Amino acid sequence: MVKSSSDSSRKALVVVESPAKARTIEQYLGEGFTVRASMGHVRDLPRKELGVDLDGGSFEPKYVAIRSKSKIVSELRKAAEKADMIYLATDHDREGEAIAWHVAVLLGEKDPVGNPRYRRLTFNEITRSAVTAALDRASEIDWNKVEAQKARRVLDRLVGYQVSPLLWRALYRGLSAGRVQSVALRLICERGGEIEAFVPQEYWTLEAVFTTGAEGEEVTYRATLDKVDGADPEPGTEEEAAELVAAARLQAYRITSVERRKRRRNPQPPFITSTLQQEAARKLGYPARKTMALAQELYEGIEISGEGSIGLITYMRTDSVRVASEAVEAARKVIGAEYGKEYMPAKPRHYRSRKGSQDAHEAIRPTGLNRPPSQAKAYLSRDQFRLYELIWKRFLASQMTPADFEATTVLTTGGRFVFKSTGSVMIFPGYLALYREGYDEENGPGEGEEELPSALTEGAEAGLEELTGEQHFTKPPPRFTEASLVKELEQDGIGRPSTYAQIISLLLDRKYVERDRKSLKPTDLGRSVSEILVDLFPDIFQVEFTAGMEDELDKIESGQDEYVSVLESFYVPFSRDLEDAKTRLKEIKEGLQEKTEEVCEECGRPMVIKWGRRGRFLACSGFPECKNTRSLEEEEPAPAPVDVNCPECGSEMVVRNGRYGRFLACRRYPECKGTRPMLIGIDCPECGEPLAEKRSRKGRIFYGCTNYPTCKFASWGVPVNRACPVCSYPILVEKETRSEGRHFSCPKCKSIIDPESL
Repeated sequence: MVKSSSDSSRKALVVVESPAKARTIEQYLGEGFTVRASMGHVRDLPRKELGVDLDGGSFEPKYVAIRSKSKIVSELRKAAEKADMIYLATDHDREGEAIAWHVAVLLGEKDPVGNPRYRRLTFNEITRSAVTAALDRASEIDWNKVEAQKARRVLDRLVGYQVSPLLWRALYRGLSAGRVQSVALRLICERGGEIEAFVPQEYWTLEAVFTTGAEGEEVTYRATLDKVDGADPEPGTEEEAAELVAAARLQAYRITSVERRKRRRNPQPPFITSTLQQEAARKLGYPARKTMALAQELYEGIEISGEGSIGLITYMRTDSVRVASEAVEAARKVIGAEYGKEYMPAKPRHYRSRKGSQDAHEAIRPTGLNRPPSQAKAYLSRDQFRLYELIWKRFLASQMTPADFEATTVLTTGGRFVFKSTGSVMIFPGYLALYREGYDEENGPGEGEEELPSALTEGAEAGLEELTGEQHFTKPPPRFTEASLVKELEQDGIGRPSTYAQIISLLLDRKYVERDRKSLKPTDLGRSVSEILVDLFPDIFQVEFTAGMEDELDKIESGQDEYVSVLESFYVPFSRDLEDAKTRLKEIKEGLQEKTEEVCEECGRPMVIKWGRRGRFLACSGFPECKNTRSLEEEEPAPAPVDVNCPECGSEMVVRNGRYGRFLACRRYPECKGTRPMLIGIDCPECGEPLAEKRSRKGRIFYGCTNYPTCKFASWGVPVNRACPVCSYPILVEKETRSEGRHFSCPKCKSIIDPESL
């Protein structure tokens, strides 16, 4: 325990962001400390107005207390009244620094920066030694970081608040535009456009099988035609390939070159946020949001029998590959003991972070190597264990020796033709004995393991046993996966480690993008939104421009630039584009309408396809004189994961609207009148039976248990599979009200939870 003070009457309040983090830290501190959670942000810009001073040119935000946090803020104030010292232990990044400042302001301190009563605690891992060391070096709130976060928030508000209404007028109300996620959407849509516009090109390769060696000791090997008359062969048709095959079969062949060389493959550095998300997606199939949620749990603390809550990994939002020397030495000891000295390099490995990375945190690693995954497994969920094991292996492997391969290249020549064979065999596994990196579709699996016969010698005759032409077609670039999109965003300088998962989640939640197996595919709505935004704001939603703004935010954080000048340099051209966009909106809206051959049954004019809140629909081109509309499709297939087999005849079911809401009906209606409730894929938290979408007699949608009336659980908001952070009830309810905005609430303890705190 940390001793509070020689004066037992002195009290200290420690404010963190989450209850799990609070529980872990509280057990490390003495009686003089009270630990409370803010549950994320406590102040933000108002929901119903811009909330930024544009007239005065100061770009000063008008912060207001988040209404859903009133109870939490009240509890923090009561605890602060009894405390002589207040430690702000929120996350050690821009968001965390801003939360610390906002908490201090709501606790009654107008300017907490420099106030000796408010001290900032920062640590890279939640362990007893790290928390104790943080208390010894408690510092002031970093105002530059607060300013950088404030600039980011204001930039996002200026874009979202002023551009989103343009989307409403062009498509329908409720859509939203984001400064960063709209650029990510543009990348996904442009890749989709490249795929659709791609025209496959036919090409052929010549594959041969040769035999060499003395009689009775012959060996065979495969080769591919590499050169014809010293140039790359380019047969584009079956006829051209057949001509080459016929000519090549007439030649006598000899091995003209055998080159063997050693090749080393070095281990990758330990994880940073982006590489953790990429590797978890490739190897474990985890979406970025799930990866970050699991990493947050491992960082904040896991209950270990006899030890209490222990933080198992270091801070998971980082773009630095730096590792503390103590952790490196601990890794080398484990490697030597578990694998042997030949797997431990003579000197510790040090990695260089990419240019522009923040070096405030270490790379992601286990907090202690005395707790291997096999020992921690009993205290972890399956998903937690798999991610912890991934982090553990990657960190240890980063300090191991390289893998050694022998690469062999053989050239077999006959007249005008040169065939090439390549092979690779592992000599020493090195770090590959512990860890192999995953790969994306476009990257391939890496080093091959194919071995060419050792008896191949330069000058030996080679007999051509087989020669065939194989047809191929060029392939379009693959669609982005979550892993490859995160990699692209990082390479382009779009967003920061803390935002990658949120960017992808927003695109999915807003139906701009959908998952097609592992790929991210733009929806028709996403394409339309991107087309409008890029047309109206070609500069702002450009990769280079957005990356440049991230650099400007970094300069504010480092003190190299000022808040007002950065906002001003953005807003002056943006406001001009905004005014121009308003004048062009009618033209763009008309361009989005698709003409059809359908005729309006009321006035006889052509029908066009328009966008609405429920998707595309047919509308009369004579609007507003004629307001006739009708559905574009009569039936809508039942969404996964609902079981769509009819209970009466086993036929496919479709979604229909009834008096009491949507339901599943047999496609063979009226021959078969089988129906099923509209299941939502979530089980009732009270009895475990499925929940279904229903409609009340007054027309309001709600979600009720299919076991009614035995179980009467019902929710007026959308149930989601997330446990309440306060009482651990298995589901939360997502709602949106005028007073609270979008939020989660717990059906059991009635807590109001800010989405940003989850």
